[in-house]
Amino acid sequence: MKHALLLAVMGCISACSLGPGMHMDEDAFRERYAGKADGGADDAYEIVQIDASLLQKQQEARRQAQPAPLQDPLAQAAVDYDYRVTAHDVLSVIVWDHPELTIPAGEFRSPESAGNPVAADGTMFYPHVGTIQVAGKTLSEIRQLLTQRLANVIEHPQLDVRVVGFRGQKVQVTGEVAAPSTVPITDVPLRVQDAISQAKGFTVEADMRGVTLSRGGKTYTLDLQALYEQGDASQNWLLQDGDILNVPDRSRNKVFVLGEVRKPSSRLMVKGRMTLAEAIGDTEGFDPVTSNPAKVYVIRGSFDRPSIYKLDAQSPDALLLATQFQLQPHDVVFVSAHDLTRWNRIISQIQPTVQLLWQAIDIGNRAVILQSP
Repeated sequence: MKHALLLAVMGCISACSLGPGMHMDEDAFRERYAGKADGGADDAYEIVQIDASLLQKQQEARRQAQPAPLQDPLAQAAVDYDYRVTAHDVLSVIVWDHPELTIPAGEFRSPESAGNPVAADGTMFYPHVGTIQVAGKTLSEIRQLLTQRLANVIEHPQLDVRVVGFRGQKVQVTGEVAAPSTVPITDVPLRVQDAISQAKGFTVEADMRGVTLSRGGKTYTLDLQALYEQGDASQNWLLQDGDILNVPDRSRNKVFVLGEVRKPSSRLMVKGRMTLAEAIGDTEGFDPVTSNPAKVYVIRGSFDRPSIYKLDAQSPDALLLATQFQLQPHDVVFVSAHDLTRWNRIISQIQPTVQLLWQAIDIGNRAVILQSP
């Protein structure tokens, strides 16, 4: 029994690699992905040290990867913008010196209820003129048409045409805005920023970098954060009838901080930005008893093609590197445990087994003593 106890203890001690908790085995990582990179390079999946040269390379890569400014397909239409009447709009026609042709909008009647509605087929009825096609025409074209028709019954008619109810053309604003709603297109050009403002702005959960515009079966992604922070007007597209503007939430922009920190958790990136130092600080920093600051890892990408970066933060000034290392959505920050911590955890787990075996040996010895003459 004593020999069995000794063998069990030795077996547990030799199995440190099977100790409780997660730990980063760098050699096993390199072996797992050896030869799997493009071109068969064995060193393609190296663990990259976070230092000043790496930060400089990443900054240069970000500058070179900046996307070209978007091209608004309706940019020219915005320059020559002129509202065209559509079905379900309401027009108001005023003929000067002929009040019998003008429906009065009194104190208790809105201009819309007193106006001339455009039918679903795009036509409108007007006295002495009859039914005319107005959909697709500008106000000046409709004014000219009515003037020509009324000239047969009125000498030198003078009239004005206005849209008093913009009901035909609409844009849907959905997602993380304060008041998701339908925004009408009026005689003033409606851009993305205008539609967001009419929906009372973004909520705190909005991801301004990934606003989507659905139009004609296609989806475009607009970065409104660049519009607000950098004045990138190429993101502020002109909207047209049937557009759907959706503001996604920022739940996809998460960073996971695990291992030997005080509060392992997932953290939401603020405006799509977070540094390694911020991620560690938001979880109340390293655990001073169990952590090994020399082994801080950032794991990025998929399981098939991961990228791993390592920070040696034994010296506090190394955290200056962490303040400049930018994280990406779904990055995993892992802080390894100290070797002594892993040893103590192994001891704490095998201790009940050792005690059980020792008690069994003690009971056996007592039985032998009691049976001896």
